[in-house]
Amino acid sequence: GGSDFNPKGKSDMEVMRFCQSFMNELFRHIGPNTDVPAGDIGVGGREIGFLFGQYKKLVNEFTGVLTGKGINWGGSLIRREATGFGVAYFAEEMLKTKGMDFEGKKVALSGFGNVAWGVALKVTELGGKVVTVSGPDGFIYDPDGIKGEKIDYMLEMRASCRDRVQDYADKFKVKFEAGKRPWSVPVDVAIPCATENEISGEEAKMLVKNGCICVVEGANMPSTPEAIDVFQSAKILFAPGKAANAGGVAVSGLEMTQNSMRLSWTREEVDNKLKEIMRNIHATCVKYGKKGDYVDYVRGANIGGFIKVADAMIDQGVV
Repeated sequence: GGSDFNPKGKSDMEVMRFCQSFMNELFRHIGPNTDVPAGDIGVGGREIGFLFGQYKKLVNEFTGVLTGKGINWGGSLIRREATGFGVAYFAEEMLKTKGMDFEGKKVALSGFGNVAWGVALKVTELGGKVVTVSGPDGFIYDPDGIKGEKIDYMLEMRASCRDRVQDYADKFKVKFEAGKRPWSVPVDVAIPCATENEISGEEAKMLVKNGCICVVEGANMPSTPEAIDVFQSAKILFAPGKAANAGGVAVSGLEMTQNSMRLSWTREEVDNKLKEIMRNIHATCVKYGKKGDYVDYVRGANIGGFIKVADAMIDQGVV
């Protein structure tokens, strides 16, 4: 489901009434074994709570029909960080194919929401240095690295609903570039985490020229076709979002599993399962995408996904 309702500037009651009305129709089309929606842009924990509450009223059941739920009523630990954590784990596996890791690597992120926040947390834990985040107003460059209280401040900025990263620059006295994207900054790894088509062909050329060795899509389709051509022609590591940002969906699945089993896993258990899932996805991409010394992750993800579905259809007599 989707809508053109903008929650920004609306009161909690207005958002609740919309969510309840929306679920009055949506509940017919979803279910734990039919379709399980999750949050996205404009839909966070508050909205999931309102939607889930109305679903329970309508069907009189407590089932894992929505993911991203609150921890106290069926949610999973690290669900909010999951997409970002998964992206970082996938990038780590990519770097390993070249005998490298995140230690000492400079990383450019775009966005400052849940995905960018999760990536910043995990990349920092793995030894990398995140030096940029961005918003609709521009981007900030922090050469000392975005870590500790600075990462926590990203959540405060998001909660303010101001869509401004200049607040970060003002607070921590770092460089702010108004109306620009962060792809001109020399980095080792670039991870776009904001919106579609945010890396153009020219920006891709700039990343390659400045020595970027790895681009991993945290958002959905953030690289234009021209940008992807540039990355692949330069033979740098490039991973499409359909593989790299699967961590959110993966932990949604783990949340459903916990709901079905009526138990709650620890943060470490969920994190370890997520890491293993991302390793397996990476292995599939390498299996089907390796061409000589280069791994075409787009090809690997496409072929791997196709074969999985095709084999299931053949086994079930669909074709």
